[in-house]
Amino acid sequence: MPRREGNDPKRRIVPRGKIEPAVLKRLAKRARYVGSARHKRIPADYGFHPPAAPAPHKSLCDRGGVVKRKEAAELLREGLMHGMISDMDAGDFPKFVWSVDSRGRVYEAIGTDGDYHGYELGKDDNTMRQWVMKEWRARCSTK
Repeated sequence: MPRREGNDPKRRIVPRGKIEPAVLKRLAKRARYVGSARHKRIPADYGFHPPAAPAPHKSLCDRGGVVKRKEAAELLREGLMHGMISDMDAGDFPKFVWSVDSRGRVYEAIGTDGDYHGYELGKDDNTMRQWVMKEWRARCSTK
């Protein structure tokens, strides 16, 4: 698998408090987890018909254990509510949203116009994983 780590300026978590809670709440209400068959080990579990084979170079969000569609949607919502988003330079939604599940796995969602698909950040993206975890702990004191 190719090395993922890079320096994409759009892939940055906005500073805490930059986005008002009311805006985050509105984003969380409007955003949708739509998924992508290319990021699923078992795409049929997500309702993709006919099931498609995952792309071999893509991270699989269900590789370490199945993350059901409902859980993925909740992770997206939590990331939005806690401001774990990239800047909203163009449009009404951020391009990236990050979250951490109850087992400490770090996820990144990428979207367009409020429709997102996500994947677990792997060891090939350790710097980003560590940054997301640090911010998650700071913003989500109950986690």
